[in-house]
Amino acid sequence: MVEAIHRTTFDAMASRCELRIGAPDAQAAERLAQQAIAEVRRIETKYSRYRPDSIVSRINAAAGGEAVHCDDETMSLMNYAAALHGASDGLFDITSGVLRRAWDFRQPKVPAAQVLQPLLALVGWSKVECGGQDVRLRQAGMEIDFGGFGKEYAADRAAALLADAGVRHGYVNLGGDMRFIGPDLDGRPWSIGIQDPRDPDGVIASIPISSGALATSGDYERFFEIDGRRYCHILDPRDGMPVRYWRSVSVLAPMAIAAGSCSTITMLKQRDGVDFLNASEMGYLAVDDQGQMLFKDI
Repeated sequence: MVEAIHRTTFDAMASRCELRIGAPDAQAAERLAQQAIAEVRRIETKYSRYRPDSIVSRINAAAGGEAVHCDDETMSLMNYAAALHGASDGLFDITSGVLRRAWDFRQPKVPAAQVLQPLLALVGWSKVECGGQDVRLRQAGMEIDFGGFGKEYAADRAAALLADAGVRHGYVNLGGDMRFIGPDLDGRPWSIGIQDPRDPDGVIASIPISSGALATSGDYERFFEIDGRRYCHILDPRDGMPVRYWRSVSVLAPMAIAAGSCSTITMLKQRDGVDFLNASEMGYLAVDDQGQMLFKDI
């Protein structure tokens, strides 16, 4: 039976999501899509900071008290967070989510130092204890947040599930974090547009991709401007202030979780992000604060 590409859209992780699946008929595609969506929703439910029953919320609620026993999947993500902290010289810190309490990007207001300082005192990977299957936050009020790589992890898991089910053509797109299962039915790569960070309807490049993953971080998703300066949602854990140097960073990597982590670390490193990108051995397309494009093997 001749396959066709079937498209399914859904909402998850506060994002508009899309699946493209090569399948022999609509019924088979729908069955596969529902399995992939269920996996995305499982991860969202398990790790959402907005759900009081999630493992992340349980760890955060116990901050300053007893350790919380965690399963293997959660511990593997904690270990990944530790690796990112080391690779970023401490800039990628999953305890820095508490800083969002000071920032509301729906209104143009920069928080005062006296608002940021108490929150900065709660930031620090060194205050997280991970031993065996247990996680403990030493200080009351601390939080962890997997938002820095949760969507990318879910994209990888959903794509792996589809590939294991026999899908050879298609991709998973969770709000722009993409994992590719294989090329289009005719063998040609997918052509993926990279958004212009200063024009929501514009595209600065189209990237041909058949496998691996693509993720983008930028200063245009949640932001406000005051006196010509843009304040975006990516915050430096050292001072609680938004990063400034990059407009957007797109990274091509074998897995979405690696692509997303690399693009975010580059944003956090600001001017030093160029060296980090070049050392990563991943393809990239980045736009700096002057609108200049830099790229490598993408």
